[in-house]
Amino acid sequence: MRAVIQRVRQAEVVIEGEVRGKIGSGLVVLVAAGEEDSLDDVEWLSGKIVRLRIFNDDSGLMNRSVHEIGGDLLVVSQFTLFASTRKGNRPSFIRSARPEVAIPLYEAFLVQLERDLGKSVERGEFGADMKVSFINDGPVTITIDTRARE
Repeated sequence: MRAVIQRVRQAEVVIEGEVRGKIGSGLVVLVAAGEEDSLDDVEWLSGKIVRLRIFNDDSGLMNRSVHEIGGDLLVVSQFTLFASTRKGNRPSFIRSARPEVAIPLYEAFLVQLERDLGKSVERGEFGADMKVSFINDGPVTITIDTRARE
């Protein structure tokens, strides 16, 4: 799985003119499942995101997690994170998991995040045309790939 995590002051996702998910301070997580991903990747990625120390402590150092600050999560599926631009100028998405694999992994990821965070998680809708807006705080943007486990 691949994720782009952005520390935000606020964020929302709009689908067909309706706000479907909205958070205050926390993280926007753009996530994609790859063709080789499994529930092990779901569990590892969720734990990593919830414990990632990218919020400032009282000394101004990035030393606190979203869990520690009581922050929120907005999760949006984004298969384009597996884009390959190796050939030509039109991206290929062949490494993205097909919907029959990706949807159950996305849903399991949401459940695991809620378990790890201890509260509900705001979300987009898999496969929908979404408009995501946010105020990036910092800016702080982190990318994680479960294949690298770094």
